[in-house]
Amino acid sequence: MKRRDLIKYLSVAPIAGAAIGTGVPFQALAGTATAAAKRDVIKELGLRTFINAAGTYTTMTASLMHDEVVDTIQSASNHFVMINEVQDKVGEKIAAMCHAEAAMVTAGCWSALVLGTAGVLTRMDRKKVALLPNLSSFEKTEVIVQKSHNVGYVHALTNTGIVPVEVETAEEMERAITSKTAMMWFLNSSGPMGKIKHEEFIAIGKKHNIPTMIDMAADVPPVENLWKYNDLGFDLVCVSGGKAICGPQSAGILMGKKDLIAAARLSAPPNGGNLGRGMKVNKEEVLGMYVALEKYINTDHAAEWKMWEDRVATIVNAASKVNGVSTEVFVPPVANHTPAIKISWDQSKVKITPRELLKNLQNGSPSVEVMTGPDAINITVFMLKKGEDKIVAKRVQEELAKAAVS
Repeated sequence: MKRRDLIKYLSVAPIAGAAIGTGVPFQALAGTATAAAKRDVIKELGLRTFINAAGTYTTMTASLMHDEVVDTIQSASNHFVMINEVQDKVGEKIAAMCHAEAAMVTAGCWSALVLGTAGVLTRMDRKKVALLPNLSSFEKTEVIVQKSHNVGYVHALTNTGIVPVEVETAEEMERAITSKTAMMWFLNSSGPMGKIKHEEFIAIGKKHNIPTMIDMAADVPPVENLWKYNDLGFDLVCVSGGKAICGPQSAGILMGKKDLIAAARLSAPPNGGNLGRGMKVNKEEVLGMYVALEKYINTDHAAEWKMWEDRVATIVNAASKVNGVSTEVFVPPVANHTPAIKISWDQSKVKITPRELLKNLQNGSPSVEVMTGPDAINITVFMLKKGEDKIVAKRVQEELAKAAVS
């Protein structure tokens, strides 16, 4: 066979046979090539990875998903399903787990706040849905909020066009309620600062037949909070999915009264031409959120807490070995309610500022992220992987020891 004929033959020959001269099937070679070609995109792009001893902050990509969640996402990506059917089925499961009448997966807690407020404003009136955030023809346009709760997160509500009305006491709240009052909003992380507590807040809402919403974005653990506020009587409960629950970071949950969840879904994808169109949640996230929530609820939380305390002890013991260093273990009262450590030092004995220590930890190998205050660093342990507490302990001790005056 002439050379050109051989080339022509090889160009049309089936590739299912053995590789010429090797006796190895082409499929095996193809499989090897595929395995070798698997990409590490984070390394490829030169992105810095780090040990997260800071917490579930959005800027640090919050939490890591469990294998079961990732497997669910990957499996779901191989199938077409109707997104409304996914929301229906998952919503039923989440509602049952969290003692709510109904639920839906949202594009984070912020999306839950926006869509929940939209549902309160429009109910099942599709003409009103199309008008948001233009409330010029709406009778109810105000949301009552305690002054200590009226912080940046209220902007999620004002996306719908509503106007916040500030109050401080129950008496002020009673006087502030008018025919324009659409909803009452409670920011759970600010609960200790407000003068109106949960039960009284709900009671006033029920007395005047006004829906109440609670934002408890980062307020698990304890796990019981997932149903506590539904049981107390809040009409809508909003929570982040990508923090301690370890679901997709861009997912959240809106749960509560059946009629209000149905109304909220009118402003959410796949419906178009409305306020929430950009708040899309794909099937992978919805299903991943469901599996993450199920796993979180069924976790042995007592054992988990003991593990966190052991990690805290490891870091405290290491840092305390440096002369002039003090440690304090604390648990935030509401948001990120997990054991944490405040490490401070006498700067006449340890010549480094908290900011400098943070930078040294960031720039070390491995890189470690912590949080800083004016005179200390703060460390949380619930986002650490197994064994990382020892690494954090070693790195913190090293940097403090290097700065210690001999």
